[in-house]
Amino acid sequence: MEGKAVSGAQLIAQALRAQNIEYMFGIVGIPVTEIAVAAQAVGIKYVGMRNEQAACYAASAVGYLTGRPGVCLVVSGPGFLHIIGGMANATINCWPLIVIGGSSDRNQETMGAFQEFPQVEAGRLYNKLSVRPSSLEVIPAVIEKAVRTSMYGRPGSCYIDIPGDFVNLQVNKSSVKYTECCLPPPISMAEHSAVSKAASVIALSKQPLLIIGKGAAYSHAENNIRKLVDLCGLPFLPTPMAKGVVPDNHPNCVAAARSMALQHADVIILLGARLNWILHFGLPPRYQQDVKVIQIDICAEELGNNVRPAATLLGDLNAVTEQLLEEFKKRSWKYPSDSEWWQKLRGKIKNNEESLKGLASQKSLPMNYYMVFHHIRQLIPKDCILVSEGANTMDIGRTMLPNFYPRQRLDAGTFGTMGVGLGFAIAAAMVARDHTPERRVVCIEGDSAFGFSGMEVETICRYNLPILIIVINNNGIYTGLDTNSWEAMLKSGDPATRAPPVSLLPNAHYEKIMSAFGGKGYFVETPEELQNALQATVADKQTPSLINVMIDPQSERKKQEFPWLTRSNM
Repeated sequence: MEGKAVSGAQLIAQALRAQNIEYMFGIVGIPVTEIAVAAQAVGIKYVGMRNEQAACYAASAVGYLTGRPGVCLVVSGPGFLHIIGGMANATINCWPLIVIGGSSDRNQETMGAFQEFPQVEAGRLYNKLSVRPSSLEVIPAVIEKAVRTSMYGRPGSCYIDIPGDFVNLQVNKSSVKYTECCLPPPISMAEHSAVSKAASVIALSKQPLLIIGKGAAYSHAENNIRKLVDLCGLPFLPTPMAKGVVPDNHPNCVAAARSMALQHADVIILLGARLNWILHFGLPPRYQQDVKVIQIDICAEELGNNVRPAATLLGDLNAVTEQLLEEFKKRSWKYPSDSEWWQKLRGKIKNNEESLKGLASQKSLPMNYYMVFHHIRQLIPKDCILVSEGANTMDIGRTMLPNFYPRQRLDAGTFGTMGVGLGFAIAAAMVARDHTPERRVVCIEGDSAFGFSGMEVETICRYNLPILIIVINNNGIYTGLDTNSWEAMLKSGDPATRAPPVSLLPNAHYEKIMSAFGGKGYFVETPEELQNALQATVADKQTPSLINVMIDPQSERKKQEFPWLTRSNM
């Protein structure tokens, strides 16, 4: 039998490698440590994180960036519970992800085993597939199905539960059910009649608007969408993570007139975007009562959500966009660039851009968000991968920081998840190192958002990932207190009853977390200090860095005609 036996850990690693899995993130312990070791032995890159949530966010970001799921490896019980947020985030964002969780030994079930928990049952709420292999022999087949399920149709998370006694148990190789790598997702196309109907609705529009969602980015539809925009002359609006599918500096981008474009469009074409809270559900007063909506989506169940669409095109976004292109080539139709609609949009864009310039040019100290983002925009690489999270930091950054390439903006996403930033940045840096080593990762965090996963700075330094973290520090959530106000509050009584719930410690030196682990930290309070720190960190392509930017604690976004959320924040 020597040389013919294989352990459960080895089977898992070999099966993952057979499915072309490249990356695994996690925190090891009983009973999964051997799985991580076996994964490294077959060439899978294992990144040990400091928090299971961050590990799961990293693995899911790999799925979005590469189209192939990353793996999150966690221990039983509490370890599994800590990654529920990551599984839900991946499924709601429609990103492929595989989670492998250790669990109690089979012969100890119901006995009060170490960290015993009904993980398969709990996982069903957050995953497309939640399964426990019945034997070692079927592990490769189960892993193939999980990888395939995570990518096919609408992508999402899949959970595989591994009993602790499986990890070191051995089985004869000849009895194992080996499987080949699953095929790429099949490409489905819309019915020709639906394509023709959609084209007719668009051609009759007076005020059309193309909305590009992150589903378009995931499907690599950028070339066909760019051709469609140019061929038809359509104004387009990207959702946050679709920025860069068509470059933000394209003349047809109307992001700077977002509210007007949504409110007055008579025909809206949704390219891989959902009418959820991000797009205000497609309902008045954000939209016209009689707006005609054309939906293009990979998921049939999404068609007709919240509105009665004028046309529905079910299929792969890239393939369906190509169908629309061919239809419009036959029709030789183009929306006139001198229309009244375009004139209104361009006028609003000009007014809003002038308003932003005014906010960014203010000279008073402490700095405001717009001044800070103005300097960041000038000095960070044009092709960097931008990771952003926070309340005002993320929302203002979305308007102030352009994207020119697809799949190069990662943020809180459809689920609005805080704490994703450093996990996303680590995943992006790992993928960039292997595929585009010249590309930098810039992670822009609010100070509250940074606090969710700040200890992952140690992970960044341990793996020597040259990530630039910029913390926009306003001493709080939404707003904070300056030092004098904080000290006065402390003198007036117990901070647990006196400190505003949104406040954080003033002038916290987050940059020292980075320097504590061998990276470079910068504390800046003026535009000149910010410029110097940015120039130094952008030039240093080897060292992880963190710039802690102090801004006015009361700095807020500009007043909006329609707030980003249905309800305004405090």
